[in-house]
Amino acid sequence: MFPDSKKTKQDINQNSVQNLISKGTKIVGTFESEGDIRIDGIIEGEVRTPGKVVVGKTGEIHGSLESSNAYFEGTLKGKLTLTETLTLKPSAKIEGEVIIAKLAIEPGAIFNVTCDMKNTTKDIKGDSKAQKTTK
Repeated sequence: MFPDSKKTKQDINQNSVQNLISKGTKIVGTFESEGDIRIDGIIEGEVRTPGKVVVGKTGEIHGSLESSNAYFEGTLKGKLTLTETLTLKPSAKIEGEVIIAKLAIEPGAIFNVTCDMKNTTKDIKGDSKAQKTTK
C-alpha cells in the first residue's frame, strides 16, 4: 500500500524536486529538468525547465534559459524566456535578450538587454469584461 501512495505523491510533487549545479561544476550542452534548478556553477548552452531557476552569486549561464520563474544573483549572457516572473537581486548581471511576463529589479542589478514583456491576460473575443481587464 505504501509504495503506491508514495509513487502518487512523487508524481504530484514532481516540480518540487530541485537540481543543484554546485560551484566548481561546468556543464556544456543542453540541461533539461522537470523540476526546479539551482545554479551555483557554470552552464554553457541551453537550460530548460517548467519549474523555477535560481542562479546564485557564483552561478553563470552563457546561452539560453527557458522556465517559468527565475531568481538571479549571478550572471546570464544570452537569451532568457520566462512565462512568469524574473527577479534580479543587486548582484545580478543580465545581458542579451529577455522575454518575460513580470519583472522585479533591486537597485544595483545590471540589466543590459532588449526586453519584451508579454501580456499574461488571455483575450476572449466578444467578451467586453475580458477587454476591460486587459487595458
